[in-house]
Amino acid sequence: MSIWTGILVALAATLIMEGVAYVAHRWVMHGFLWSLHRSHHEPRTGLFEKNDWFAVMFALPSIACLYLGVEAGWHPAWMWVGIGIAGYGAIYFGFHDVIVHRRIAHVYVPKSAYMKRIVQAHRLHHVVSSKHGTVSFGFLWAPPVRVLKAELERAGGDIRMPTGA
Repeated sequence: MSIWTGILVALAATLIMEGVAYVAHRWVMHGFLWSLHRSHHEPRTGLFEKNDWFAVMFALPSIACLYLGVEAGWHPAWMWVGIGIAGYGAIYFGFHDVIVHRRIAHVYVPKSAYMKRIVQAHRLHHVVSSKHGTVSFGFLWAPPVRVLKAELERAGGDIRMPTGA
């Protein structure tokens, strides 16, 4: 497999992970594993929260793909899939944990229309205090903010003012 084909496989895996993350966030985190994710919608009391276990869970497929593609003799494409999943994890950490939730101090202020929309969409996701009635489950793509606000109004959930998201 050429390096260029590998890079395309990794990019495809990274893009596919946005769909995987959307599904996991909407129906797993806001579903049967709300007991872990709830901590992310509450004020953090320490360095970590129960929700951080999802990072471990999402890392496992990446590690498995890297191992299979490098050590276990499977097709090298598996290594590139693992790289793509890890790439999505790095992007997610940088965007979600650093930029939006400021788990690492910084002075970055979003200036592009895209970054402003993504940050605002995630903050709107956090104005609902329960697992039901919230909006914007993706991390790298979000509908326009006006659409999300209309969805929140229609849902009529338990809306609260965000506390720094």
